[in-house]
Amino acid sequence: MPPDKAPGRSRSAVALMALAAIAILIFGCGSQTRAENAQLDFTAQTLDGQPFSGASLSGRPAVLWFWAPWCPLCQRDAPMVAGLAAAHPKVTFVGVGAQDRLDTLRAFVARYGVDGFTELADTDASVWARFGVTRQPAYAFLHPDGRIEVVTGSLPEAELSRRLQALTGS
Repeated sequence: MPPDKAPGRSRSAVALMALAAIAILIFGCGSQTRAENAQLDFTAQTLDGQPFSGASLSGRPAVLWFWAPWCPLCQRDAPMVAGLAAAHPKVTFVGVGAQDRLDTLRAFVARYGVDGFTELADTDASVWARFGVTRQPAYAFLHPDGRIEVVTGSLPEAELSRRLQALTGS
């Protein structure tokens, strides 16, 4: 290639890359919103066999708490989660138990006192997968504006309380 042709091609490549970046920003942001809304497009059964629609949480401050009955961190955190759920009635709490049998999930809820809010029997971990949860405990904070933040790991009570207050603006 002659030396005088290289700069023109280089400028064209840069311009093409800039257009591609702009397209990703424009279309990427739009698809992120659709993906967030799609996360709530699920149905499941509660531990008592009632149908539950994730779409019912849309536009409301809510927390999905992902747990497994054999998880020591989940066992330790359960009373704190139950207490904070009771102390923040403007936030809808939904427990998402998985990775075990239905009778074991029910026993966990009864033993650790997290029966004050809806508990899902996610025995096939499909709700976990929808939110990208691969280990427990984890939380999905659903903001009324549609934003969803997933946090994996145990949270100190003060941090969880701060996040609940941020959901309601109080």
